[in-house]
Amino acid sequence: MKKIIISLSLYLLVSCGDNPIPKPNAYLRLDYPDAVYKTENPNMPFSFEKNTAVKTRLNSKTTSDGTKGIDLEYTALKATIYMTYKPVSDHGIRTLLMDAQNLTQKHTIKADEIVSAIYENPKKRVFGMFYEIGGDAASQAQFYVTDSINHFINGSLYFYAKPNYDSIYPSAEYLKKDMKRIMESIEWKE
Repeated sequence: MKKIIISLSLYLLVSCGDNPIPKPNAYLRLDYPDAVYKTENPNMPFSFEKNTAVKTRLNSKTTSDGTKGIDLEYTALKATIYMTYKPVSDHGIRTLLMDAQNLTQKHTIKADEIVSAIYENPKKRVFGMFYEIGGDAASQAQFYVTDSINHFINGSLYFYAKPNYDSIYPSAEYLKKDMKRIMESIEWKE
């Protein structure tokens, strides 16, 4: 019996000659389909192009001050772009701009950075700002556009999960492209 144990021990010691090698870090690879855009013409004073993979939900209630909402739901990515329309005449352009900028600045507590980009299209009378928010903030991107006289739209991206920037980064980048397309394709109905 003693010979069997010694032989088995010797066999185990000799067979384990390779040193363990740590495995490299793995990174999640997410492939998203190429976006196909079509014009969305909701029952609102504007139209825009949206990704065909998106489910559009119009908020049926219009508030007394003319505020309307439209949600673009990305069910596969567990995210939604919330868009709110407000008539400028009922609120004043200064108030609307300050509210939109304050909404973005509320994320500075958790954000690593907030990068803003001005958008101007004088031909279509669309002017605005796009914000990219880095870090574990609740919203990864926001925008607003206006014609400065009649129309004002605010848009925000939110995920249905606790924000973890490393995990949602690929999805956020994909959705930021869609948000920019929405913003750049807005046309006012007169």
